[in-house]
Amino acid sequence: MKIRYIEVHDLGDPELVLYHSLNEAQLKHYFEPVREGLFVAETPVVIERALAAGYVPYSFLAEPRYMEWLDRLCPVAGLDDELPAYIAEEDVLRNITGYKLTRGALCAMYRKPPLKLDDITDCTSRIAVLENVMNPTNAGAIFRSAAALGIGAVIMTGASTDPMYRRCVRVSMGTVFSVPWIRLENDGTAAGIAGRLKEKGFFCAAMALKDDSVTPDDPLLLKNDKIAVFLGTEEAGLGDETIDACDATVMIPMQKGVDSLNVSVAAGIAFWSIRER
Repeated sequence: MKIRYIEVHDLGDPELVLYHSLNEAQLKHYFEPVREGLFVAETPVVIERALAAGYVPYSFLAEPRYMEWLDRLCPVAGLDDELPAYIAEEDVLRNITGYKLTRGALCAMYRKPPLKLDDITDCTSRIAVLENVMNPTNAGAIFRSAAALGIGAVIMTGASTDPMYRRCVRVSMGTVFSVPWIRLENDGTAAGIAGRLKEKGFFCAAMALKDDSVTPDDPLLLKNDKIAVFLGTEEAGLGDETIDACDATVMIPMQKGVDSLNVSVAAGIAFWSIRER
């Protein structure tokens, strides 16, 4: 991969629109129907993790201080194409919303073709299923915990946030690139996925505030070779249909009158409890 540096003094260049004016849905459908769309990776650490996971860059936007870093990325990416790197001073880039969070480097990257259910169930024994988890910060934190605590894949309903959204990618510290995931489209539901996972030998555990729930470290869970943990939307939690479709409900014991935890915190505790020994 060769870098072609292009100095810019404002963000008016049409090629830079995707960095500051296009929303996440527009980026996702940027090349339709020819190929998958784009997402924007922010910060050098996240960009490097995306490259290491095989994501292909489309262009870069960075401060001059990152030119040497970009040169070092060339052999890492392993591409023959010449890629544009738009170089702008900090006062120009500051006009991008959320610029302080980018650490001065952004990269537009091609999305990969979506995975199918069989792609993930055949290669892992621990899966997280997110039902309508819409907050990108929560989703990103869940991916980070999944990567750290041995969850091999994440399944998300269509109403859940897109893992490739900037905030989700950033909060996950790029772990959305290393944890395989699928996002259900059309009429796919978490309850329907529970049935399909059961057919593949997974014990389905619903995180829910129910009187008949077990704790995350209950032997009922740990005796199973394959476990799928279901986590619900930030306010309402899992739907009744999803809970009924699972094999058991799981609740984290809490004190001092606290009746629930943030979904990303609950996910981390559950992932630790069901980790493979």
